[in-house]
This record gives sequence, C-alpha cells and structure tokens, in this order.
Amino acid sequence: MVLRSSWKSRHKNSCGPAPRWIRPGLAALLWLCAIRLACGIEVGEIKTIIQKDAEFDANYNDMVTSENQTIYAFNHTISRNKTEGVRVSVDVLSNKSESPILFVVRQKQGVLSFQVPLILRGLYQRKYPYYDVGRTLCQPPTRAASETQYFFVDVSTLSSQGTNYQLRVSRVESFTLQTNKKFSFTASPSQPQYFKYVFQDGVDTVIVKVNSDMTFPCSVMSIQDIQCPIYDLDNNVAFIGMYQTMTKKGAITVQRKDFPSNSFYVVVVVKTEDEACGGPLRFYPLRPDQLIDAGNRSKALDVMVSPAINLEAYVMGMLFCLGIFFSFYLLTLLCVCLERARLNKRRNVFLNPADMSPAETGKTPASPNEYGSFADNGSTMSSEAITDSATSTDNNYGYMERSLESVTRSRQESLSSIEEDDYDTLDDIHSDKNIVRTKKFLYVADLARKDKRILSKKYQIYFWNIATIAVFYALPVVQLVITYQTVVNVTGNQDICYYNFLCAHPLGALSAFNNILSNLGYVMLGLLFLLIVLKRDLAQNRALERHDVNALECGIPKHFGLFYAMGTALMMEGLLSACYHVCPNYTNFQFDTSFMYMIAGLCMLKLYQKRHPDINASAYTAYACLAAVIFFSVLGVVFGRDNTAFWIVFSVIHILATLLLSTQLYYMGRWRLNAGIMRRIVYVIYTDCIRQCSGPMYIDRMVLLVMGNIVNWSLAAYGLIQRPNDFASYLLAIAICNLLLYFAFYIIMKLRSGERIKCLALVCILFTAVVWGFALYFFFQGLSTWQKTPAESREHNRDCILLSFFDDHDIWHFLSSIAMFGSFLVLLTMDDDLDTVQRDKIYVF
Repeated sequence: MVLRSSWKSRHKNSCGPAPRWIRPGLAALLWLCAIRLACGIEVGEIKTIIQKDAEFDANYNDMVTSENQTIYAFNHTISRNKTEGVRVSVDVLSNKSESPILFVVRQKQGVLSFQVPLILRGLYQRKYPYYDVGRTLCQPPTRAASETQYFFVDVSTLSSQGTNYQLRVSRVESFTLQTNKKFSFTASPSQPQYFKYVFQDGVDTVIVKVNSDMTFPCSVMSIQDIQCPIYDLDNNVAFIGMYQTMTKKGAITVQRKDFPSNSFYVVVVVKTEDEACGGPLRFYPLRPDQLIDAGNRSKALDVMVSPAINLEAYVMGMLFCLGIFFSFYLLTLLCVCLERARLNKRRNVFLNPADMSPAETGKTPASPNEYGSFADNGSTMSSEAITDSATSTDNNYGYMERSLESVTRSRQESLSSIEEDDYDTLDDIHSDKNIVRTKKFLYVADLARKDKRILSKKYQIYFWNIATIAVFYALPVVQLVITYQTVVNVTGNQDICYYNFLCAHPLGALSAFNNILSNLGYVMLGLLFLLIVLKRDLAQNRALERHDVNALECGIPKHFGLFYAMGTALMMEGLLSACYHVCPNYTNFQFDTSFMYMIAGLCMLKLYQKRHPDINASAYTAYACLAAVIFFSVLGVVFGRDNTAFWIVFSVIHILATLLLSTQLYYMGRWRLNAGIMRRIVYVIYTDCIRQCSGPMYIDRMVLLVMGNIVNWSLAAYGLIQRPNDFASYLLAIAICNLLLYFAFYIIMKLRSGERIKCLALVCILFTAVVWGFALYFFFQGLSTWQKTPAESREHNRDCILLSFFDDHDIWHFLSSIAMFGSFLVLLTMDDDLDTVQRDKIYVF
C-alpha cells in the first residue's frame, strides 16, 4: 500500500533538521493511519494532510473533505499548583454533509474523540443531531513544578463534499471553583461543563449546589474523581461517581474520604429529553433513522461549593435530641416524686393521732385517690379506710350483684381453666345479654360483667401479638433498607432516594443521618409511656390484692393490654420511620405508615373499650382488620395511581365497611349477618319508618354514627373523584379523621353526662392540641415528595433551620412524637375522675 501525501506548511521548503513540532506531526500521521486501518479505511484515500501551529482563543474557519485532513498543534504550560481548563468548541457551518466530521483530540495521557453533528439518543431510539459542540479537555495532574504539554486536534471526514467548520480552543476561566463563591455558566446537551474543586485545609465535607432559574431543559449534575476520561455526555454521565437529575435545584454532599486526591470534578450535563425530570415526552418518530430537531436546549446555571457542618454540629444535634426527650423522663420522675410527697403529707394530716381512735376523733381518713397522677391509677385507697359499699348500690338494670368474695376470688386460681366465653354458656344468660345490651340507657356495669382476669388475659394478647408482628416486620425492613443504602453508595445514583439534599448530613454509610436521629423521640417516649402504664398496672394489682372496693367496683375497668400495645406501636413507628428515612421512596413508604395505621386503630379500640369492656374486639380480629388496611395501602401505592377500577372497588369496600361497623356499634353486637339480614332490614324500615315514624332508640349513638358516615362517605367520594397519588397518606387521613371524630364525641358525651375532666388530663389535652398544631405546620412544609420525579422533588428542598442540622421534617418528627405521647396520656388519664364512682352510675356512650 502506497502512502501519497503532500505537506503544505510554512516549513515545507526549509533546510536543516526538522523542527520539534514535526516529530509529533509524524506521530500524528502514524496514529491516524492506525485508526483508519482499524476502521477498514484505505490509507490511499487520504490525499492531503495539513498540519498547523494553532493558538488559543483564535477562530479557525476551514473546510474538510475526504481528500484532506487537518491537524492543529497546540501547546501550553501547566503547573502543579494551578489547574487550567482547556475547552474545544466546534461549529459545523454546513449541515448537508453526507458524513459527519470526526474530531480527535490527542493528549499526553488520553484521547478525546467526537463527531459533528453529534448524535445523542433519547427514549425509543429517538435521535437528536447537534452541530455546535463544546468539550472540556481532561487535564491529568503533573508531578513537575511546571511542564509544557502538547496536544493535537485532528479533523477528518469521509464525505466527498466540502464541509465548512469553525474550531476554537480556549482556556476556561474559573475552572477551579472557589469556596462559597458562585460561578455562572451555560450548558447544553452538546456542550457540557465541568469544573474542579480542591478541599481546603480543615474541611472534610462540602455541599455542592447547582441552581437555575429554568425548570427545563432537564439536566444532570455529577461528582467525579480526578481521572481521565471525564464522562460528560447524557449517554455516559451515569457511568461513574455520584449523580442526580435536576430542574431548578441540585445538591450533593461530598466527603473528603471518598476522594484520595482531595479534589473532584463537578460535571453538569443537559439531557436530550425532559422525561426524566417530569417533562413532556416527544412524539414517536415515524422512521427509525429519522433525525429530530432538539431545538434550543441551552440552560443557564450557577454552581457554588460550601463547607458542610463539622463534628461539633453533629455532637450538638445529638445532644439536643437526647436532651429534649430525657427531659420528659425527668419531668415524669419529678411529677411522681411531688405527687407521692403530697399524698404522704395529706395522709399525715388526715390520719388519726396515735393516742386516739377513729371513733374518738369522729374522722375518717381521706382517700389519696383524689390526687392521683398519670403515674398512679387512682385506685389506691386504703382498704382499712373504706367502708364496704359493694352491697349498698341497688342495680335496676339487670346487673347481677356479686359479693366481695366472688369478685375478689383467689388470684392464685389458674387462668388456663377459665375462658372468656364461660359466662355465655347457658341460654338464659345469652338471653339476658340481649336484654341488657339493648336497654335504652346503658351503664358500664352492664358491659363489665365478665371476669376481670379473663378480660385482662384477652387484652394482653394485643401486646404479645403486636410484639410478634413488630419482630417479623422489622427484621426484613432493616435488611431491605441496608440494601437500598448500599445500592445508592455503590452506584452513586442519587435519584433512588428522596432526601432533602440541602439538609442531608451523612454519617458513615448513611446519607441523611439527621432524618434518622430525629425519630429517636418515638422510641424514647414510647418506652416512657410503657413505664408509666407499668406503674399504673402494678398499682392496680396491689389495690386488687388488698380487696380495694374502688378498684373492684368503681370507675372504668382497668385493662392495660391495649396501652402496652400502643406504647410498643409508638416505639416501632420510630424504628420503621428511621428505616424509611435511610432511603425514602415510594416503594418503602409503607414502612413509615404501617404502624401509624395500627396506632390510630388501637386508639379507637381503647376509646371504645373504656365503656364497652365486655364487647370490644379481640386482638385477632383487630389485627386482621389492620392487616387488610395495610394490604389495601400496598395495592393503592402500586396500582392506585389513575386507576379508576381500583378506586371504584376501594370506595365500595370503604362504604360497605362503614355501614357494617355502624350497625355493629349501634346494636352493641346484638345482630347477625346471615341470609335473613335483608328481610330484617325491610321489616325495620316498614315498622319504624312507614307504619309509624319513630325516632332512633339510641339517639347519642345515632348522632355519632351519622356523623361518621357523612365523613367516610365524603372521603370515599373525594378519593373516587380526585384519585390522589399518595394513597397511603389518603388512607391514613381516613383513620385519623375517624379517630378525631370519635374522640371529640367521647369528650362531648363525657361532659354532657355530668362527668368532669381532672386538671392533669385537661393540661394534657390542651398541651397535646397545641403541639399537634405546630407539628402539622411543619409536616405540610413538604421538603420532598415521591409523588413526583426526583428532580421535581428537589425543587421543594430547603436548608436546615435548627442548629444547622435539622430541617422542617425533623422538627415534625420531634413534635409529632411528643404529640402522640401526649395523646396517649390523655387516653390514660381522661377518666380518672370516675375512679370513685360506682360503675352502675357511669353512662355508656
């Protein structure tokens, strides 16, 4: 094969040894030949090779054909202490060429090649041509204090037509970013930009923020190590480093330990399409090879690198979090000590002198029950100071009187031989149950006839079941989120997790430690509530052991199984919320909501149990219903988005469940769902509405159930019409609305019945209401949302607002945990005023 070439340069006719730049030119020629041989191109097709000495910041307007090739030789001086960026810009002035122009930039330690027009692919193999291309050259580090390096730009094409182009090589100003200094630039899909940042002494973590006033075009910011090549095109930017899509905001926290060279590149690439950022998708091309005009996709952006928080801020954040919740422990301990001191003082005041008998003084010792705190159950009256009033109350409502001995039978008797249904084995008692529960005016004594030990055993199952559920649920959740975090760390894909990137402080392998730490309140306050309940439970057991009449026959029956379950659920909510915030996204949002459903359900069951201890749902039934709720939550998240069929089915089930529950509550469980249900419904409508118009027998219950049906039917209609994307939150809203409605009804009926709310319970109610108000304010700030794309979600990101460590959502965690704890205390103390009232005088509502 014969190589035919003619050198056209200003040194063509000179004598003497070849200049230094000619020897690199020969190497360039050999390199070009090798490339063409590898591509199967005949070297003989090259007619002319033109090599030129070129200068920076000069425009070179030339023409290239298949018969000529141009090589531009550049040299520049680089130093070890200063990094200077070099940018190659090419503009093809004619777009009618049958073949693209190939540009090859050869450097000392690397090669960069691209063609013009640059063809970038989108979804479904769409092809977008770009005729104006700009690339920044990768500058390898040098060990010498100063070094002159050469690089060459080879221009060639296979097109027989002459194609005009313009080449410009320039130095990049502000290639090295300065700390806390904003730098503005413009980028496009064919003209990506990247800059270098060097860690300052004493700075171990920085946050890189990229902002733009333009939502679209969609762009990608990437953090890459100082090594060549740099992946700065839409089709390869995800190959290495950390990256995330962005519209107006983007932020990545970078740690020095991840970059041994103590420096990194900030790469910004504009995507060819906006679909990844939630933008519209272009039409499908009619022909596979059809080129689509991308239009103007230039985007103005600015970048700034700022130091992140230091170790002191981490320590302050952790101490602040621990201090807040330990203060509740100290406050509880202080209340217990003060209450005990006050009770002892009152006992000393009212106790008889040592040398006088009660008969001589004519005084009866006062009961300390009137001054109980939330750490005491209010039923600790001394049995020596109480007259037996168990037989002094006349029961006119079928309440079967029991002697003190029958009520306080030996606690040593085995519970295993007693079943809950033992009381209901005889037909006459079953008939009596129908009579009692369908009376117009019900009292707690009518619905507290079963043996207390049996009911305690029944309600303890709530605690053991939820503890078992928690173990089996939490273990795979922890394993899954660890896998999520590992995938994020290995792939560098920041779009997997929906953090508030402007306030996400890493610790170890965790990307947002502050969002995890703020969930500590749920765990600590849940544990504190369990300790308070345990204190009351032990006090109640001591009162029963000494045959305290108030504990046996007065007040709301004390069953603590549901309280234990509520405290456990609060602790698990903290654990699972922390797991969710390891990598928040729509696939694991159920981790954050599952125990919220349980808490809402358990609170409603506890409210109902207070006045209906004998007929409350069993643990198995309750947890089966909650499991169905979580099942629908998963279906809604996966299939509910804009799925009309799903919303129709769910709305029908929601309405039917509301009607069935309303019937169960209205008739106190004394109805049956069988084949004759329709006949009985028709009969009731005929007798009560057609034959004679009579009002409901249980007016208070009817008011509650009518309001509940209005609320639930309205929520079902809203879901069917609006079809909200966040189905899990919609389902949680249904549970919370029903809980608030029932709680408001309970308080109103309590006051209407002449009962009072003690000072401690009233303080808890007011405090909890205020805290809930502030908590909801921070909840609705919406720092991120997985209902949108990751890039759109970042538009809601905000800076930290507390100690430069916690954001709005962390404050929601703080306040909501305190509010839930306060709500539990309200349920625990709201009926303490009834501890000395006979149960046959306490209304059921």
